[in-house]
Amino acid sequence: MPVRYGIIGCGAISQRRHIPECVANPASQLAAIADVVKDRVEEIAGKNKAKAYTDYKEMLKSSDIDAIVVAGPNALHAQQSIEAMEAGKHVLCEKPMATTREDAKMMIATSEKTGKFLMIGLNQRLMPPHVRAKEILQSGRLGKVLAFRTAFQHPGPEGWAIDAAKSWFFKKGPAAMGVSGDLGVHKADLIRWLLGQELSEVSGFMGALDKRDETGALIDLDDNSYFNFKTNAGVMGSMILSWTNYGAEENYTVLYCEKGVLSLGTDPLYGVIVNYRNGDKEMHKVGEMSTNLKQVASGVIDLFTKCITEKKAPEINGVEGYRSMDAILTGMEAAKQGKTLKIG
Repeated sequence: MPVRYGIIGCGAISQRRHIPECVANPASQLAAIADVVKDRVEEIAGKNKAKAYTDYKEMLKSSDIDAIVVAGPNALHAQQSIEAMEAGKHVLCEKPMATTREDAKMMIATSEKTGKFLMIGLNQRLMPPHVRAKEILQSGRLGKVLAFRTAFQHPGPEGWAIDAAKSWFFKKGPAAMGVSGDLGVHKADLIRWLLGQELSEVSGFMGALDKRDETGALIDLDDNSYFNFKTNAGVMGSMILSWTNYGAEENYTVLYCEKGVLSLGTDPLYGVIVNYRNGDKEMHKVGEMSTNLKQVASGVIDLFTKCITEKKAPEINGVEGYRSMDAILTGMEAAKQGKTLKIG
């Protein structure tokens, strides 16, 4: 039997990632979609031979669904994930997993209580260049990582979101976090995973520089963030996040190591480049990273389906999602207070 999915929310992330990836995997089946926009959900569900719901709570009652993808506004992630697990469904939740630490902890506790898997859609771990980079670091040939810089910058969610500038991304209530929550959680998770270390201290700046809502007013969220981190092993690094990069999207990470420099996403053809201290160089052509303009498979549905089928808990679980979210929440607090704060 394939894993039967119900998806909450049929916005951009569902239409461009979760729905096509679910349909493409022979081990999964798109059974239902729920969204409050009746015409939209009926059209998309019809195209994919799935059942349409305008109330996700009704969808959760179905015995024909094994797993739920939570893919709506940030502020609803925790409630919907908890309700889905309590209804006996495994949950794949988009990042950020919640908007408060308390809600994230409740999600983790519900997973433990119900025995249902909770996976967070932190897809940067699964991008082929990042997988190759992890292999190189684990080989030891670059020695210890000493420092890093990483960035995720694109023109903003209005070019991606189905509702453009009217999207929930620009509304503080449903979004809770701006670019820090949208892109920063991805980067915090990637750095934690690549280094095998925890982010332990953070300082930074953030603000709304250019993005405006449908009324023309500056959004009440951050559209740019700059964080400085230190890990529990003493590695120092910077993170640049932006919704106002009106050129080509940037999604890169550079790791400065004892025996050379490891660059990811800095070259359009070679996803991984290693410049060794002795002058040697490696160029790895290992597949692409997905961008807002060019979608490639994220691997998230495939991995979650495999976990459910093999009855093996996902590594990108609620605790991992919490730690990455906590780093960014602390960074936001540090920026507001003008201080360096401890994480965790």
